[in-house]
Amino acid sequence: MQNNIKILIVDDERVALKNLEHVMKKEGYEVFGTESGPNALKLLEEQPFDIVLTDLRMEKVDGMQILKKCRELCPDTEVIMITGYATLESAVKAMKQGAFNYIAKPFRLDEVRMVVKEAMAKVRLKKENRELREQIESYQGKVKIITQDANMQRLLETAKQIAPTDCNVLISGESGTGKELFARYIHFNSKRSEGPFLAINCGAFTEELLSNELFGHEKGAFTGAITMKKGLIEMASRGTLFLDEITEMPSSIQVRLLRVIQEKEVLRVGGTETLKVNVRFIAATNRDIQDAVKSGRFRQDLYFRLNVVSLHIPPLSERRDDIPLLSYYFLKKYAALMKKDVAEISQEAMSVLMNYDLPGNVREIENIMERGVAIANGNTIEVAHLPEDLRELSIRTFRKKEGKIPSLEEQEEAYIKWVLKEVGGNKTLAAQILEIDRVSLWRKLKKYGLE
Repeated sequence: MQNNIKILIVDDERVALKNLEHVMKKEGYEVFGTESGPNALKLLEEQPFDIVLTDLRMEKVDGMQILKKCRELCPDTEVIMITGYATLESAVKAMKQGAFNYIAKPFRLDEVRMVVKEAMAKVRLKKENRELREQIESYQGKVKIITQDANMQRLLETAKQIAPTDCNVLISGESGTGKELFARYIHFNSKRSEGPFLAINCGAFTEELLSNELFGHEKGAFTGAITMKKGLIEMASRGTLFLDEITEMPSSIQVRLLRVIQEKEVLRVGGTETLKVNVRFIAATNRDIQDAVKSGRFRQDLYFRLNVVSLHIPPLSERRDDIPLLSYYFLKKYAALMKKDVAEISQEAMSVLMNYDLPGNVREIENIMERGVAIANGNTIEVAHLPEDLRELSIRTFRKKEGKIPSLEEQEEAYIKWVLKEVGGNKTLAAQILEIDRVSLWRKLKKYGLE
């Protein structure tokens, strides 16, 4: 087998189908073939394929519909169109919509082999990149949360203790603190770890779309519902469903979700019979959910159902010791992904990061490191590789240190030290920048012990 590359061949001409099946099997691929477009859609729903070779013109379901289905179910699948000379224009149109390439009928077998090998190379590259990401982001099959903060360590211990209990969990914290990562940590440390972990952002959909995504629909439930669709709640059975930004969920859906949690059953849109489900719910919010309950925007009974155990993840500004740790973690990750020899962060660049409040939290650190690796010329990320607005803000950001707001003198001392470092210790130039004379600067240096 060609590293278990799975190919689906769809052609309503039996002779052409058998020829392609024979050639691809001879090349060592795992081959599935069908003369039916509808059957091809069914196969795509049942299992993923690496490559799909499909005839463009077929009755009932054509190649464009198969291409669309592939894009929906498995974006990594490469689709190769097979077409007659009279429809080359349609094939080019298909490529613009995501097809990898096209093969004209009557095709030459050598051409088929070449195009499939090119598609296979792209598939393998995608797999390697995905495996690299998984290798970097995982730790012995478990979600890896990078921290050395004592409060975070206690949170992780709590998360690990409640993971096997199967109770619902509510996670709060600012955007970018890692709420979904905590949810995954709980899932992979639970008895459900072999089951699916599915996530949805409740604020990213309209009410109608969110209902469809969560509960699914029956065929013919509404205009355009040409097939049955399972909802995420049904698909997450025996696993975990993560509901991000839960306070953005419309009231009508809150009522239906409450019933799912209470009765452990779901009713698809347009359905008449309920389906039993076994799902653990983990919800998250970056807002004050109790305030939402008081104002009537969020149901109190649903809040109590979800808030069996609550975890609050502190922002990075309250756990600054994690900043260097996270910075080097993401540096290593993106250096590997971009295949660059960037391995260090200069002391000055790290100082800027440590003196910045990082309102975007872990997500912002990741973005900063990804950008730094991308534009770094050597093996070290310098201040110049940090975002310009961050460099400007770094000297103006007022921060709490150990829960205490710094005094004016502490800010002045920090600013003088920063200016001196920027000018290489040149006191004359520093005095000019500070708009004071050298004697005044000398007095301040003596006052702060910076002579």
